[in-house]
Amino acid sequence: MILFAAGLGLLLGGGECLVRGASRLAAAAGISPLVIGLTVVAFGTSSPEMAVSTVSALSGNGGADIAIGNIVGSNIFNILFILGISAMVAPLAVSAQLVKWDVPIMIGVSVLFLVLASNGRIDRIDGILLFSGIIAYTVFTVWKGSKENSANQPGEGQSARLESGRGRALMLNLLLIAAGLALLVIGSKWMVDGAVQMAKSLGVSELVISLTIVAVGTSLPELATSVLATFKGERDIAVGNVIGSNLFNILCVAGFSGAVVPGGIAVSPAALAFDIPVMIAVAAACLPIFFSGFRIDRLEGFLFLACYVAYTAWLVLTALNHPALPGLDVALRYLVLPVTALLILIPAIRQFR
Repeated sequence: MILFAAGLGLLLGGGECLVRGASRLAAAAGISPLVIGLTVVAFGTSSPEMAVSTVSALSGNGGADIAIGNIVGSNIFNILFILGISAMVAPLAVSAQLVKWDVPIMIGVSVLFLVLASNGRIDRIDGILLFSGIIAYTVFTVWKGSKENSANQPGEGQSARLESGRGRALMLNLLLIAAGLALLVIGSKWMVDGAVQMAKSLGVSELVISLTIVAVGTSLPELATSVLATFKGERDIAVGNVIGSNLFNILCVAGFSGAVVPGGIAVSPAALAFDIPVMIAVAAACLPIFFSGFRIDRLEGFLFLACYVAYTAWLVLTALNHPALPGLDVALRYLVLPVTALLILIPAIRQFR
């Protein structure tokens, strides 16, 4: 319990440092907070997923299930829980760039991941292909952000006045980002270590542990960063952090792990049949929600959060073979999912018209 509390404190402190440094860096460099959220913040907060998945895949002994489950579970948690909680704190404005480019890319990458894994493995070729994708995406995002902001650069006289203090501000902001990332990584590790041992003592499988406890633990940096960014009014960073993290998890974490692990990473039939399709469905749900008014309101945030609770309950009850599972399955199929689909699609159709 003490370790858990200490980890939470480090996460909150790290998130504060990361948001403050990233937002100031964006302003100083003339890059939008959205681009910083999609790249620097997102990639940084995903470093625990990178470490856990790579080490797990290399270790063997069920490590592949932990590696894949961590990636898939983190992506589901990022959208349903983190965006849900953040939107309930304050409605989140969504940039048109996300709807036009980044969310469709996230959906496409999620489908590509399922296609590559359909043979039961992310092998070295698959890994190299995915890893190449994160390089291309980062270059494209930074180029597009710089192009859009070029018209807003300060005038010649103003630039001269700003130049003198720019070097010191840059170093301070980079130190804040580095300190924030270090605190986030250490804090998430402390929280995950105790939680994993507790879950294992209950006899739950590695895949279920990784989809829930490990995925939540490694996504705590994203949670702390997005919620704190929402409180501070940096909502582009809050949303961009989630979308960028999901892209990083698939393209970089899965790509790097698949490329460096001999023989690639095995993907279990259970993940192929259920969890990866859920990840794709969750990614696809972002498009109509983001498009309807270009914002995520509190009701939509509550829907996201409720869906995550239902998904987690289904995983746990299935793992324990609980007698309540058939009732939950019926409720999900014939009540929760249809109502959620209607609440998501109706506002998007109205917006389209």
